[in-house]
Amino acid sequence: KKLQRQYKDYLSDFKNWKQKSHAKQWLVFPENIGAHLSIDETALSKGELYTIITNKKAKGKVGSIVAIFAGTKVEPIIELLLKISAKKRAKVKEIT
Repeated sequence: KKLQRQYKDYLSDFKNWKQKSHAKQWLVFPENIGAHLSIDETALSKGELYTIITNKKAKGKVGSIVAIFAGTKVEPIIELLLKISAKKRAKVKEIT
């Protein structure tokens, strides 16, 4: 526990992380966008549903997560995805 706390508080950039304020609701990593994406609904714990968009080319490794959203409602997800630049969104050829 002490090592985890020290890592979080001193070694990582968690306190200065740009997405910290909304991380419980959504995370977007536009740098991970590729031509072939997957979108899926997942229950991680206690019945909480999440929508996860991944880059298929990364095959579940580093750089595979494009976005994670709490819930499955389409409108808020679209609103947040539209914040990604049109140039990056244009890279997408397929979503399965």
